[in-house]
Amino acid sequence: MTEIPEHLLNRSKARREAASGEASSNASPAVAKPATPATTDAAAAPKAAPAPKAAAPDPAYVVAAKTRRKIPFWAMATLSLLPIWAMLYLVALTPEEKKVEGPIAKGIEVYGGCAGCHGANGSGGAGQVLYQGNAVKTFPHIEDMLNFVYNGSQKYLSAGLASYGDPNREGGVRTLLGYNGAAMPQQGESAGGALTEYEILGVVCHIRYDLAGIDPTDEQWAAEYEHWCSPESPIFKALQDGSSSFDTVADDFKDLMPTPIAVGTDPRANKSK
Repeated sequence: MTEIPEHLLNRSKARREAASGEASSNASPAVAKPATPATTDAAAAPKAAPAPKAAAPDPAYVVAAKTRRKIPFWAMATLSLLPIWAMLYLVALTPEEKKVEGPIAKGIEVYGGCAGCHGANGSGGAGQVLYQGNAVKTFPHIEDMLNFVYNGSQKYLSAGLASYGDPNREGGVRTLLGYNGAAMPQQGESAGGALTEYEILGVVCHIRYDLAGIDPTDEQWAAEYEHWCSPESPIFKALQDGSSSFDTVADDFKDLMPTPIAVGTDPRANKSK
């Protein structure tokens, strides 16, 4: 194959370039391509996120709650102590329960069996009125009351006695079976009752110092209370342990009483004032 000389190739190339330039100048102006509609670009672009809707206004009660002053942190500690304060307040208002010991404690226990006739507070009923000093008007001496409670009305009648207690009683003497026709039942064991002598002493002390209302600090009654009815009563303790009895107590404790009065277990006339 014959190789084309290089100068011929260059000449051919120059002619083609000249012809091409001439053709471009004679050609009609090129028609511009229509611009791509803006909508096309907008469609091609990613859609923007919709603007957030405006939040609805809070109701009035929510606004009030948000704007209300908050409880200070220290107030919560104070409020947590309220139950303790309430408990202390109740304790302060609760009256202290009176502690009862000795004969009167035993008497309160025994008196439940007497309340049916004499009333829970000694106001009477089938039995005589005991409260407001009445029991003491009838029995100014505790020994006489012990003797009567021990024996009861029927034993007194059988012994030929027409009355009991102080014959000079303010308001009139107490006659046997004279109050609603009711008899005082015998309470002592040897008289047919169910109570021991120390239980009888206890219930008599309860009647005198609780129901009848004797003031144990009164000079008139201080010695009686100390010897017979106080929590340290030596007579009550002796009756309880069996070292003394109603028949011997006046002799056993004569050093405590300037003028000892026998109690006894047989019905007897009572000592006047």
